[in-house]
Amino acid sequence: MFERLLSIRRVSGDGVREACPQRWIDNFAMRNFTNDAVFDDTLPVGDGLMEAGHRVPLDRLATAMEDWFRRKGYLKPDDRLEVTEQAR
Repeated sequence: MFERLLSIRRVSGDGVREACPQRWIDNFAMRNFTNDAVFDDTLPVGDGLMEAGHRVPLDRLATAMEDWFRRKGYLKPDDRLEVTEQAR
């Protein structure tokens, strides 16, 4: 089910990249917050890391996570989120 390893990074306005804390990713991954079944195939595994199934679209995941992180106050206005697939 979790065939892909994803990197979840906050990119600051000046380009500095850092792994998002696992607690942020955990907060997003709870379905009662996202209310979107497509993200059920995700599993936070550490700071900046999430495992995901193939049916999870990265562009939609990145958009939803960035929106959630902004609403929670985790990202500053000039920050952005970078979600990429990592080689295993």
